[in-house]
Amino acid sequence: MKNFFKTQVLPNDYETANRLAMDIIRYTENMLHYREKLYIALSGGNTPLLMFEIIAKEYAKAFMWQKLHFFWVDERCVLESNPESNFGNAYKSLFSKISIPRENLHPIHGGDDPLNEVVRYTGEILTNVPCINNFPAFDLILLGMGNDGHTASIFPGQADLFETTAICSISQHPQTLQKRITLTGKVINNASEIVFLVTGTNKADKIKSIIHDDDADTYPAKKIKPSQGALSWYLDKEAAKYIKVE
Repeated sequence: MKNFFKTQVLPNDYETANRLAMDIIRYTENMLHYREKLYIALSGGNTPLLMFEIIAKEYAKAFMWQKLHFFWVDERCVLESNPESNFGNAYKSLFSKISIPRENLHPIHGGDDPLNEVVRYTGEILTNVPCINNFPAFDLILLGMGNDGHTASIFPGQADLFETTAICSISQHPQTLQKRITLTGKVINNASEIVFLVTGTNKADKIKSIIHDDDADTYPAKKIKPSQGALSWYLDKEAAKYIKVE
């Protein structure tokens, strides 16, 4: 099934996160009628953490967690115990509070040597996630967007990460110079469902450019163009104040 999700605008960050949480539950329940397992890749950020907290509180027993496998879109090169760790935050907010086998969680080991971890994580993805057109095909990838238009850990000026045939790669934050590990553009664009979750007025200008302007390719989020799936945006009114949603 494709195009299960639909671009929509909600009143505030909580309502936006809550709607996406509900839709993810409906999506997984529907898909598990036809599939034995689902492969989902998650992003970090404050709004996803709010969504994780909602799922943990409201939907902990909503479906069979043992049939879901979670990967991470990107990770900072820090230990899981570090407050900046995407996996660490997701584990505290959601996975420590639900009944899911530990082997169903596939974090990037941000505290390990980045070059070695790119090799290891590539192997873990290829071992678990089915491939279509020679690339892993996640069922669902959840993305956020930074104030500079970056997504995953692909920043402006790193267009090569959309051209490479590598599964994941090392990137670097242009200001802090912090190293990160990220899925590459071809892998992200190969997913069946790609959903952006974006809130806040400080992102409204970039949202307008990315959704409505054809010449906004300097923003990595603009380069998210599914090759065989569907793209949706979940926005609050502040983030969406300069766009029109059908």
